[in-house]
Amino acid sequence: MAGLFAALEASSLGPVLLATKAELHEGNTRHAQGGIAAAIGPGDSPEQHLADTVAAGAGLVNEENARILVESASRRISDLRRYGVHFDSEGVGPAFGREGAHGQARVLHALGDRTGAAVETALAEQVKNGRVVIYEHTLAVEIVMVEGQTVGIRALEQQSGIEHFFEASAVILATGGAGAAFSHTTNTPVATGDGISLAFAAGAEVTDLEFYQFHPTAFRQEGAPPFLISEALRGEGAVLRNHRGQAFMGRYHELADLAPRDIVARAMISEMRASNSDHIWLDCTVLNNLNPIERFPGIASFCRERGIDLRKDHIPVAPAAHYLMGGVRTDNWGRTTVPGLYACGESAATGVHGANRLASNSLLETVVFAKRAVEHIESNTGGAMPPSSDSIPFLPAGGAPVDISTIQRLLWKHAGIERTGQELRAGLAVVRAWPMNPRVVSRENHELAWLSIFAELLLTAALIREESRGAHFRTDFPQRDDERWGRHLVFHRAD
Repeated sequence: MAGLFAALEASSLGPVLLATKAELHEGNTRHAQGGIAAAIGPGDSPEQHLADTVAAGAGLVNEENARILVESASRRISDLRRYGVHFDSEGVGPAFGREGAHGQARVLHALGDRTGAAVETALAEQVKNGRVVIYEHTLAVEIVMVEGQTVGIRALEQQSGIEHFFEASAVILATGGAGAAFSHTTNTPVATGDGISLAFAAGAEVTDLEFYQFHPTAFRQEGAPPFLISEALRGEGAVLRNHRGQAFMGRYHELADLAPRDIVARAMISEMRASNSDHIWLDCTVLNNLNPIERFPGIASFCRERGIDLRKDHIPVAPAAHYLMGGVRTDNWGRTTVPGLYACGESAATGVHGANRLASNSLLETVVFAKRAVEHIESNTGGAMPPSSDSIPFLPAGGAPVDISTIQRLLWKHAGIERTGQELRAGLAVVRAWPMNPRVVSRENHELAWLSIFAELLLTAALIREESRGAHFRTDFPQRDDERWGRHLVFHRAD
C-alpha cells in the first residue's frame, strides 16, 4: 500500500518506476482485515486519537510524528476516496468501528473485513492505468551509492535472470515487514525484511527491531494456512474464552478483550499454558446485534470452509507474529540517514507506534508518510536524516541456513512472545554459526541472506534491552525500566 500510494503521488513529478519482487497485488496489505483509524467522526478528535496512540506505545512514541499521523488522517482518507476506495457507510455517513485500545469508534472499513484488499485493488488499478512503469517479479538486490548519495538500485528480473540498474534521483523503500521470519505469522511469504536489510547494507540506521507485535487472534488449526482473525470482532463484542469456557481478559486488564495487543497476547499464552493447549477460543456468538456473516464476510467464509459457523461456534485462535514497529530509521519526511534514500510503511520506523502499535494505525501510517516522502522529494531539498548520536555499530556474521524454515523456527523459539537472556544468547549462537556458503543468485537466496541479517539484529536488540516494554517481554526482566531503557536502540553497519 505504501509503495502504490507513493508511486501514484510521485507520478505527477516525473518518470516513476515501481519494482516488486512478486505480483503487484501480492503483499500484506491485501490481507489486512482491520481498517484505517481516523478521528473524523462526531465526538472524536485528533487529540483523542493521539492520546490512545501514545498510551498504546508504552513510552516510546515519537509524539511529534504521531501528531502528524493523526492530524493528516482526514486529508489522506480524502485521497484514498479520490483514488477509488469506497468506505463502508452507515446511514448518511461513514461507518466507524472500534478496535482494541481505542477510546472511540474511529476505524473505517471497506467491504467489511476486506479493507486491505479493497484499498490495494483500487490503488493498483490506478497505478496500472497511470504513468508508472511497473516491473513485477523484479527483486531489488542493492541500493547503489556514488560518493555517499543514492543513485538508484540494482535489481534482478527473476524470470529472465537479467540484472538491471535503475537510475533514480531518489529511492523509496516500501517493502513491508518481516513476518516470514517467524513460524507462526499472519504475514504472506513475501514479508522477508528486504528493505530493512538493503538499507542497513547501504549504511542506513535501523531501530526498534526488538519490538515485533504478535497479533492475539490468528486462526490456529492443524493444516490451516496463516489467517488473521480481525480485532474488529472483539470491537463488536466477541469474547476470548479459555478451555473452561471462562472470559478471562478482565483479570488481566481493565479494557478486557479490547486491551492493547501485547497484553492480550501474553494473557492468551498464560491461559494456553494453564490448559496445555495450543489455542484459545474466540466466542462470536455474543456479537452486538449484528450478523457476523454480513459484517465479516471474509472471516466467515474462511471459517465455514473449516466447519466453523460464527453464529454458533467458537474460533480456535492463538497469537502470531504480525507487525514490526521498528525498521529503517526515518524522520517525519521519510528520510533515512542515507542521502536520497527514503522509507515508508512497515519497513520504516517513524516512531509513531512506539513499543506497541495501536490497532488500525498501520494503514494510516503508510499513506501519511508515503505522501510526505513524495512532498520532500518534490521540494528538491535533498539531505538526509541526521544520524543518532548513540547508534551502535554492528557487523552481521554473514552466514545463512539452508532454508527459511530454519530461521522461522529459531526466532519463534528464541525471540517469540516471551523472551529470556538465555534463549536470546542461544539463538544468537546458532545464527553466528551459520555457514557462509557461496550461493546461486536467486530470490530465495537473497531472502535467506536478508532474513539472517534481520534475525541477528532482532536477537541482539532484544538481548540488549533488559526490561519489558510493549511487544518486547523478558521474563527475566519483567518490569518496565524508564530510567535505563526509555530510549530507542539504533544500529548502523560497522565498516
